[in-house]
Parts: sequence; structure tokens; C-alpha cells
Amino acid sequence: MPTISRFFGIIIFMNYNDHMPPHFHARYQDQEVTVEIETGVVQGKMSRRALRMVLDWSEKYQPELLMNWERARARRPLQSVPPLV
Repeated sequence: MPTISRFFGIIIFMNYNDHMPPHFHARYQDQEVTVEIETGVVQGKMSRRALRMVLDWSEKYQPELLMNWERARARRPLQSVPPLV
């Protein structure tokens, strides 16, 4: 579970060689969601406030997330993505 960003208690990570479509995972306390990078489709449950921050962050850093997705599929080291500020 390579962590690529952390902000406001939220941990964002990707798994190596994960299934399609391109997505990332976000964990906040005991809540976890999977977010499709290109569509923003969410699976799982997370508090509304935390999920809004995750979605705002993912929109801002979509190119970086897609680049990390390709790196993860190729089993290459992932690059950190700036946190939401």
C-alpha cells in the first residue's frame, strides 16, 4: 500500500498492479473509499466532509494520479503528490 499523499488525517494510496479502471484508495479513520481517477466515481463510504476533500484533491491532481497509476501498473516507484492545503 504505497502512500502517495496525506492531508487532514486522510491517507491516499495506490496498490501495485491493481485492477482497471485507474483508481486510488483513500482512508480516513476507519472509513475507506476507492475513487476512479478519470470519472470521480466513488465506491465505499466516508464522511461527507472528508470525501469532499478527497474529490477536490483528486480533481486538482488528476494528471499526477494518472502518471502514478501507470507507474504502479509497471511496478515502478510512485511519486508523492502534494497534499490538499
